[in-house]
Amino acid sequence: MGRVDNKVVLVTGAGDGIGRATAKLYAAEGAKVFCVSRTASKLEAVVKQIKAAKGKAVFAAADLSIPDGAQTAFDAAMKAFGRIDILVNAAGVGYSWQEKSPGSMNDTATCEPEKWREVMAINLDSLFYMCRLAIPQMQKQKAGVIVNLASIYGMIGVPDAHAYTATKGAIINYTRSLAVSYVKDGIRSNCLCPGFVDTGMVASVTPLFKDPTMADAITPMRRPGTAEEMAYACLYLGSDESAYCNGTILVADGGTTAR
Repeated sequence: MGRVDNKVVLVTGAGDGIGRATAKLYAAEGAKVFCVSRTASKLEAVVKQIKAAKGKAVFAAADLSIPDGAQTAFDAAMKAFGRIDILVNAAGVGYSWQEKSPGSMNDTATCEPEKWREVMAINLDSLFYMCRLAIPQMQKQKAGVIVNLASIYGMIGVPDAHAYTATKGAIINYTRSLAVSYVKDGIRSNCLCPGFVDTGMVASVTPLFKDPTMADAITPMRRPGTAEEMAYACLYLGSDESAYCNGTILVADGGTTAR
C-alpha cells in the first residue's frame, strides 16, 4: 500500500527540481499525478520516468503566471482524472532566474518595476490562479489538500532578491489564510519552507558548500538539502499522515533559521 494510493495530485513546476522529485515520489506512493510546467520536453521526460516505474502520470505544458494558462492546466487535469485531491504548488523562480532575466533578483533600489511584476507573476500569481481553480472543485468533493512551496527567505531578511523574498513571505501568510478559510470544507492547506536545496534554482550558491568554513556559515548541517528530501516533506503534508496539520509552516533547512 502506498501512502497516497489512488489520490489525484496536481504538481506545478514538475519539470525540474523539487517539483519533479515530488511528482515522482507521489507516483511511487500510488498517486495519479498530473504534471505541469512551462516546458513540455521536461514534463515528457518526467512522465516517461514515472511510467517506466509503473506509475501513473499525465502532463500539460502551460504558463501558470497568466489566468488562461492556469485554466488550461486545470481543465486538462480534470479531463484526465476527473478530480484533484492534492494540489502541490511548486512552480516558481529563484536566484538562477537572474541569468535569464537580469535584474530580477536585485534589491529594491535597483529593481525595475517590470522585473518586480515578472517575479510576482511567476511565483505568487501562478499559485493564486491554481488555488482559485482547485478550491471550488475540492469544495464539491468535500475534501482536498493544498501544499504551497515558499522558502526560508520568506521568513528572514536578505540584502537582495527582494521581489523573490516578498513572494515567499506572501505565500506563507496566504497559506495561513487558506487554512482558516477552507478547513470547514474539508480542505487543509500547508506550506513547506526549504532552505538551500541542491537544484538549478540555487546553482550559483551550492559550490560554496565545498568550503567547510563557508558551508558551516550557511547552515549547521554543512550541506544543501536534496530535492528528494523536500519531496518527502511535500508527501507528508499532502498525505493523511498530516491529517491534523492545517496552516502548518514546515521548515526544512538543515538548521539555518535555528541560529
